Amino acid sequence: MALAIALAAVGGLIVGSFLNVVVWRLPRGESLSHPRSRCPSCGTQLRAIDNIPVVSWLALRGKCHHCGAPVSARYPLVELATGALYAAVAATQDDAVRIVLGLLLVTALVPITLIDLDHRIIPNRITGAAAIAAVIAIAALDTDFLPEAAIAAVAGGGFFFIAAVLYPRGMGMGDVKLAGVLGLYLGRAVAPAIVIALIAGVVLGAAIIVRKGATEGRKTAVPFGPFLALGGLVAFFVGNELVDAYLDTF
Repeated sequence: MALAIALAAVGGLIVGSFLNVVVWRLPRGESLSHPRSRCPSCGTQLRAIDNIPVVSWLALRGKCHHCGAPVSARYPLVELATGALYAAVAATQDDAVRIVLGLLLVTALVPITLIDLDHRIIPNRITGAAAIAAVIAIAALDTDFLPEAAIAAVAGGGFFFIAAVLYPRGMGMGDVKLAGVLGLYLGRAVAPAIVIALIAGVVLGAAIIVRKGATEGRKTAVPFGPFLALGGLVAFFVGNELVDAYLDTF
């Protein structure tokens, strides 16, 4: 188990390094495979030694080896977060389909969160690929879960579709698609994922209003994708337990 967790963590660091490329290039319509990574300040192509997750950033003290321009700490933080989440999936799941779905979900939600924060969009290329990957994984590893996943996808996406129709300024179609994708990965646990996302969004909205005042606070645009991602991750790890606790209580 320790070896599996360690391998998952290392794999997550490597994937996290690639996700940094996705976050930067995908919204700009650039190729994800070429050219090789370059310094955003001077354009110098990075050496292979400069692309070792976390280690290179620390060794270079967060600066470009050529021009000395600062390199954002977000790069190693994304790598560390992805590695930690991969390790958490390996440590907490003992079912093959759950492990595969967990790793795929993390891989999709990390770039979705950052791209939505940066650009206020949730790329169809990510949600579409995540949906296809989920269906393939479930069909290959646990066909019994497929009906529940399909129902949850329709329910989650349908709930937010209604919200988007009624309040288009507050909810985008990217959020609708993401909610549907979460249903595929979480099944019935998509319900607590949505509840957690809504509560987190309300709390942050209230904090913004307190800080800026009611008039200006209500005008502040806050992307909802990161809240859905948070709810999705929490629900993946404890969502079924939350559903069972609710059903046992009520």
